Amino acid sequence: MISVTDDKPVTSLKSVVYATDFSPCSQNAGLYAARIAEYLSAKLLIAHAFTLTQAALEVEIGDRRVSQQRYNLKELLSKEALLLKTDSVEAVPVLLVGNPKIIIPNLANNNEPSMIVMGTHGGNRLERGIIGSVAESILRSTRWPALTVGPHVQPVTQENLSFERVLFVTDFSPASANAAACVVSLAEVFGAKIDVLNVLHDADIAHPELQSNLQRRFFDALDGLIPEHAIKFCDPKTFIAVGSAHDRILEHIKRRSIDLLVIGVQKASHLSMDLKASGVFRIIVDAECPVLTISG
Repeated sequence: MISVTDDKPVTSLKSVVYATDFSPCSQNAGLYAARIAEYLSAKLLIAHAFTLTQAALEVEIGDRRVSQQRYNLKELLSKEALLLKTDSVEAVPVLLVGNPKIIIPNLANNNEPSMIVMGTHGGNRLERGIIGSVAESILRSTRWPALTVGPHVQPVTQENLSFERVLFVTDFSPASANAAACVVSLAEVFGAKIDVLNVLHDADIAHPELQSNLQRRFFDALDGLIPEHAIKFCDPKTFIAVGSAHDRILEHIKRRSIDLLVIGVQKASHLSMDLKASGVFRIIVDAECPVLTISG
């Protein structure tokens, strides 16, 4: 598992698992996956998990032939691999039969240490249960860093894809400590600057002396999250906001032109809340930049 005690927790990744459903949102995520694999010198696994239709199942079991469904999906994966591979990136198509909520995390486990990259459509509240469920479930179950590209992230190309400023949102939980190690490594690899944001509840600042105490604790804790040697190259800027974590984070992304949001996720946290409800997944869906989640 990615740990704050690792010397280079992100640069040691062996593979990037790009989970695709061949939608435009997934294709955007694929460009991010390829760029990350290139920078980290990791193998790019282009994965699609599916369930055989009844007709395809009858062909493969009865006639023992490759069904048209499987053949078509293999063709689509091969085309994506050709589009994303470069001289320095090995792109391997991986077609899997089964539930993507289970199969994709298992693929990452079998090729560890890994990062999962995927797109999500988001959808409205009625659609969220169907469209968003796969991405949400993968985020909830994987122990590896997961980069999710939401529907509001502008289409990118290999030429204009960059991580110049990274936003690290922390509540100083163990999950945030793991995320901090990844943030520093990414900043070093991509030459990025770091914004560090702590969002307080309205109730936390009911008294001025309490707010002052919280701010002092924030800056003291920050010294332990970002090592001294990293201060020069990542030039961290610190911010404290009050109110809804969702709203304050999205405002910061827009105001500071953030290219990547990193959040440490744990079950009991003001920032993570409930991935299935209005927490991190809602931020992912509404954010104008990709979101990297690190499990704690």
